[in-house]
This record gives sequence, C-alpha cells and structure tokens, in this order.
Amino acid sequence: MSEFPPSGIPHSEPTPAPAQPVGWPASGGLPPAQLRPSGWQRWKRPVTLGGVILFFAIFAIGMLIFLGYNYGIEALLVGLAAAILPVPVLVACFLWLDRYEPEPTWALVVCFAWGAVVATAIALAVNTFSSLLFERNGISDGVVAVVVAPFIEELSKAAAPLLLLWLRRREISGITDGIVYCGLSATGFAMTENILYLGGHAYAAGSEEYGVNTGLQMLFATFLVRVLFSAFAHPLFTSMTGVGIGVAARTASPLVRWLAPIAGLLVAMMLHGTWNLIPTIAAATGQTILVLYGYFALEMPIFLAMVAFALWLRSHEGRITVRALPAYVQAGWLSPPEVAALASLGRRHAARTWAKRVAGDPGRKAMSVFQFAATRLALVRDGIERGLDRTPEQQYKAREEERALLDQISTARQVYVGRDPQTPPARWTGTAYELTFPDGQTRTVPAPPEPVVPIPVLMPPPPPAWGPWRR
Repeated sequence: MSEFPPSGIPHSEPTPAPAQPVGWPASGGLPPAQLRPSGWQRWKRPVTLGGVILFFAIFAIGMLIFLGYNYGIEALLVGLAAAILPVPVLVACFLWLDRYEPEPTWALVVCFAWGAVVATAIALAVNTFSSLLFERNGISDGVVAVVVAPFIEELSKAAAPLLLLWLRRREISGITDGIVYCGLSATGFAMTENILYLGGHAYAAGSEEYGVNTGLQMLFATFLVRVLFSAFAHPLFTSMTGVGIGVAARTASPLVRWLAPIAGLLVAMMLHGTWNLIPTIAAATGQTILVLYGYFALEMPIFLAMVAFALWLRSHEGRITVRALPAYVQAGWLSPPEVAALASLGRRHAARTWAKRVAGDPGRKAMSVFQFAATRLALVRDGIERGLDRTPEQQYKAREEERALLDQISTARQVYVGRDPQTPPARWTGTAYELTFPDGQTRTVPAPPEPVVPIPVLMPPPPPAWGPWRR
C-alpha cells in the first residue's frame, strides 16, 4: 500500500450504492412503531444520569468525611497529593490502549469513579469488619489481607464493568475494552487506597508519634513501595477480570458469556491473594528479602506478559476491520483503499494527514469521524456474523446502528471527497474502478492487487423514506 498522497488511482465522485446495508433484507424486521419511546423512555436517560451523579456524590462526600475525621485534613491533603501522582500516567496508558475505537467518556468516568469511591468504601467496610471479627476470635490479621481483601476488593472493583456488560454490552467491543474499563476502575481504587496508606498509615501515624519529619520519612518510604514499585498492582489484577468480560461480550455462547467473567475474576483474586501473601509471610518469618524475590520472580513476569498481551490486543480492532469490512466493499458501500487505510494506526494517521492537506482541519476531523464510524461498523458486522444479537429487539438495534453508521460515513466523506486537485474523478462499482481520464473518456479499470490509498471513495445515497430504516 502506498503512502499519502496517493499516486495513480484518483479520488472518487458520488456513485450509486445499494439501498440496504449488507446482510439485511430489503424489507421486514420490527416495525419502528413497536420500539418508539414512551413518555418514561424519554425521561429515562436524564433521570438515570442525575441518579448516577447523586449516587457517586454521596459516596465521595462520605469517603472525604471518613478520611478527614480519622486522619485529619492535613494528612488527607498530603495523602491525596502523593496518591494522585501516578493516576494521570495510568489513565493515559489505558486511553492509549483504546485508540482504535475510543469508549464513551461517560462510561470511562463511571468506572473510574466507581473504583475511587464506591468500591473503596465497600472494601474498607468489609475489611474493617473482618479484621475486628478475626481479632475477637484470635485469628491473625494477615488472614484478612490474604483471604478477605482479594475477594471483596476484586469483586467490588469489577462490579461497574460487570454491570456495563450486563446493561450496555454494545459498549464493550472486545478484550481491550474490558481491560480498559477494569483498569480504570482499579486505578481509581488504588488512588483512594493510597490516600489511606500514604496520608493515614504513613504520614499521620508517623507525625502523631514522632513528629512531622518522621511522618515525611514514612510517607516517602511508603510512596516508594506503593507508587513507584507497585502502582500497576491493582490494574494488573483487575485486568484479568477485564479479559473475561471482553470474551463474554463477543461470544454468542450463553455458557461462555457466564463463565468467562467468573474465570477472570477468580484469576484476579488468586493473583491479588498471592501478592498479599508474600509480604505476610515475610513479616511472619522476618525474611524481608522474600518480598523482593516475589516481586521480581513472580509479579514482574506476569506484569510484563500482560503488557505484551495488551500491545498485541491493541491492533485487534484493526484486524477486525480488515476481516469484516470487505463485505461492504463487495456490495459497493466501501472501496478497497478505504478498508486498507484502516488496517493500522499508522495508516489512519496518514489518512488524516491527507484529508487535512486537501480539505483543511474540517477534512481531518471528518476523516477521524469516518475512521471511528468504519471501525464501529466492522464491530457491528462482526457481531452480526457471530450471532451476538439473539432477540428481535437486539437485531433491530443492530440494523439501526449499521444504517446510522453508513449514514455517518457518507456524511463524513462529503467534507474531503473530490478535493484533491492531483487526481481525476473515479468511482468504485463493487468490482472495478470507473476512471474519467483527461480526454473525457470513462474507462473501467480492475482493482490493483494492492489498494492505493486513500482513494477512491464513494458516497451512498440517503436511506429510503419508508421501511425499517425510517427513523
């Protein structure tokens, strides 16, 4: 595939295209009237959003009151300042991982907020109660760290992504999305937990007993252990649940849909328990060196393996576009160069650069919209082929989404199509190119073995004013 700008095959002009998307009948499906929103449905979204905001606000205020009352405002502010340092780095890593088809901002914020306030509050309450109960019965407090904490913390961190899988499965397009959602929830959880350790158990405890200097020294030592060396711990554990959630979201098997998240959650709990077991044994035996052995011999290899797996997954959605979108090429909705230009992030960047050259900033933005819509279209097509939509309502929603994405693609093209002065008009018929040469003659040219990008493209006609596509 050549680099931008293209040479040879020119950019396209509007050309006829099928009136219906690929794989759907020209008529039939659920009548739109059956799915028309009722009065409650129109108010459902704003009421739900307000409820979610109120829910998180109550938990956040409760956590701030608890921390401030138990450790003091000064310790709270010191712990917050130290705990927040790794958060932008971790969040940026997860957002970078999710570049092919970025997830809705609201879903990312909900997962992070859930981990930071709700999951932390649940885990704190259960761990504190268990510690008191075990102490009364003469059981070591280390049992809480090894048995109770991994169970309740991983379950509470994964609750928001699991609810998202249950209620909004279409927002999870694969394992990458599952890792991103769970990783952000775990990052929020780790931030609040670090406030407890850095501000309360380190700074406040040291200052109260030995003075501010000792408090700062304990703060620094705890910061080295919990932030610099093990900031990845909670996201690593919970990402195992994310793998299970991603598998469940893209399978048509009801059994796998149930078992995959459970298996991922169990692996997360086992890793978390092992992580807590190592310092517990080291403290009981007085062999502090065991912590380093466990860190470099067990945890670091798992972390590096997960990073390699995530990097491999990062291009998964690019591979889906190459596999799923050729059906639209054969039907005349997309051209071969358009699909080829979606195969990697490098090609997508080159396409945006080209669009900016021929149509300015509006062209670059329109190409970004085209790329997002085309990627989403590939995921919808992949879901259709996998049989993910089992009920008539789900199938209708898939048809509507496919139709809307094709409309979005067509609208985005109009910003940059035919604006490259270096190329003559061209049309893609679904099997060959129709090129208009400088002498005014139009000739049919077969598609080359390797598509020349980013042209030609086509602009499908608007949807019919009747039938199942009427919105």
